[in-house]
Amino acid sequence: MISNTGITISVDAMGGDHGPSVVLPGAAIALQRHPGTRFVLFGQSEAVLPVLDQHPELKAASTFHHCEISIRMDDKPSQALRQGRYKSSMWRAIEAVKTHEADVAVSAGNTGALMAMAKFCLRTMANIERPAIAAIWPTLRGESIVLDVGATIGADAQQLIDFSMMGGAMARALFGVERPTVGLLNIGVEEVKGQDEIREAGRLLKETPIPGIDYRGFVEGDDLGQGTVDVVVTEGFTGNIALKTAEGTARQIGAYLKAAMNRTWMARAGYLLARSAFQRLRDKMDPRKVNGGVFLGLNGIVIKSHGGTDAEGIAAAIDLAHAMARHGLREKIEADLENFHLRVSDDVPATPESSSQ
Repeated sequence: MISNTGITISVDAMGGDHGPSVVLPGAAIALQRHPGTRFVLFGQSEAVLPVLDQHPELKAASTFHHCEISIRMDDKPSQALRQGRYKSSMWRAIEAVKTHEADVAVSAGNTGALMAMAKFCLRTMANIERPAIAAIWPTLRGESIVLDVGATIGADAQQLIDFSMMGGAMARALFGVERPTVGLLNIGVEEVKGQDEIREAGRLLKETPIPGIDYRGFVEGDDLGQGTVDVVVTEGFTGNIALKTAEGTARQIGAYLKAAMNRTWMARAGYLLARSAFQRLRDKMDPRKVNGGVFLGLNGIVIKSHGGTDAEGIAAAIDLAHAMARHGLREKIEADLENFHLRVSDDVPATPESSSQ
């Protein structure tokens, strides 16, 4: 679908806590950043069209499809899949990627429903047992990628290796790093620490190096903010707790600073003198600027935006979608997986039965 005329992004206009009133202004902001982008919008016409009329440039760059059903944020994934398949704005946005009407899909809707529909519609890639959600993580060095941050709970050694390859491909696409560094999140850097699955994944990554990544061993929780490696790999339970903890800590620090700056007139005067520094800090800690989780391991790219974000956050998620489509993320993952499994099969010694035939 990617052509000389630009990239096409399908958008679930009904997704999130605020629906079209936030999603469409966010798409309008993203269009200003990426002129030439086309949008395929899905939603209920009575909710979408009045807002779309307020953004003539977005309307001119978009195709709209009416959908009967909007998935609610509190719908169970099984319920959403049963009732919303083929008819909901969420399903239709994903299906547009499958049918090549769009290059990538974006939704701020129910995470569980979005993952269930994406898996059912797009299916997982060959040799991938489980998809993962990858998040961009602000660090002292810049940004890192952390996965999985909530697609599934638990992961065996092979799944952690798959996450490593997918995260490495995303880092190459997003950061332009030829061989991104990868670490497995663990309770210590020593090889004897951690669960069996993590230790086994570390052993296999050392014994069978993957050409597209530079495996650096185990990393700990404090390495996330340090940016010790380009890609941090973990299973979804731990990754989701780490993500929510980091977001909560950022808001907590922001609240502390605001209270401190308003406590006395001297503090307020100090804030005025250091306003530019505080503005840079606020921008760095703003979760909207790194909004968007990438569903990896599917036959198509889907971006999940935070449901409660504003238009700027939606725009950031669409920025990410644009980057993933422009750099051919899915093709990079497919190539890495194929090369890895070919290399593993070549390293397996032939059995007496097979060698005698």
